[in-house]
Amino acid sequence: MSSPHPTGSNQESSRLLGEAIAQVQRVIVGQEHMVEQLMVALLAKGHCLLEGVPGVAKTLAVRSFATVVGGSFSRVQFTPDLVPSDIVGTRIYRSSQEKFDIELGPVFVNFVLADEINRAPAKVQSAMLELMAEKQVSIGGHTYPTPDPFIVIATQNPVESEGVYPLPEAQRDRFLLKVDVPYPRGNEEFEILRRMSVDPPTSTPILNPDLVRGLQRQASEVFVHNLVAEYIVRLVLATRTPAEFNMPDLTSVIQIGCSPRATLGLVAASRALALIHGRDYVLPTDVQAVAKDVMSHRLTLGFDAVADNIPPSQVVERIVAMVPPPTPVWNQGQQGQGAHPGQRPMQRQPDFS
Repeated sequence: MSSPHPTGSNQESSRLLGEAIAQVQRVIVGQEHMVEQLMVALLAKGHCLLEGVPGVAKTLAVRSFATVVGGSFSRVQFTPDLVPSDIVGTRIYRSSQEKFDIELGPVFVNFVLADEINRAPAKVQSAMLELMAEKQVSIGGHTYPTPDPFIVIATQNPVESEGVYPLPEAQRDRFLLKVDVPYPRGNEEFEILRRMSVDPPTSTPILNPDLVRGLQRQASEVFVHNLVAEYIVRLVLATRTPAEFNMPDLTSVIQIGCSPRATLGLVAASRALALIHGRDYVLPTDVQAVAKDVMSHRLTLGFDAVADNIPPSQVVERIVAMVPPPTPVWNQGQQGQGAHPGQRPMQRQPDFS
């Protein structure tokens, strides 16, 4: 069946996505994982939370990413005195017309950069929750949908505690990915100095909203084998009942396991990563590559684990190491078998054992 997508084959899509990622890398030194995960979030139609100390190029990465992908972009700096109408819009009285008009806020764009999102109070967080979950806002009894594609990329600073409102669990769960942004390595720091101290490079647009919508459809059609789907479910179940998966020591560590949104997020993120790598099927390695960023922020650790400074990412790494994945069995004689109806036949489709 011929592809309905304007982007053509998976190899062509992968080349296009690789070119877009390379354009962001012209500006951002290192941080390959963060840039790739931003693209995964976009293809999977999910939101992304970046956490790192100040000055590690979180905001610059998002600005460069929005430029490369095309579409409209706005940055909202979250502060403790922010109110919901500052971000979603409000009703304004026009005396000349003797009626109220709706003035839409800065979030009606394709890319919203919510800078230091944990600085805003509860009312703003609730407005963001509707925006992220429903991709719409309600003003004056009317509902206004956001543009398509729409993605919220938020940043937060993990070291400050003064004037900060920690994100509630419900809102953290709305983020498909939470990416930890580390300090650059020594050679990368030198490259930052060399590249940014003269004339900083800029990125050029590669994609546009129509192309992005086509790529998102293509990512949603990437084939997931039943055994890979079962592996994803086992990973999530292991966070809820670790003793059943030979990890009784994690029972006291994990207070609340991952929600079903983690299961859906693992499938969506794995499909997006497979498309970036030019495949139209998901491998267990795709699931393992996104597991930490999809699951860590959805875990609630017990008091003792928090007191012992056990990071959630370490718990997820342990679960991924302990839950056995299915093994791909390559059989070139069964080309295209196992794909669902309407799926393009794959060049080398693996079976699993």
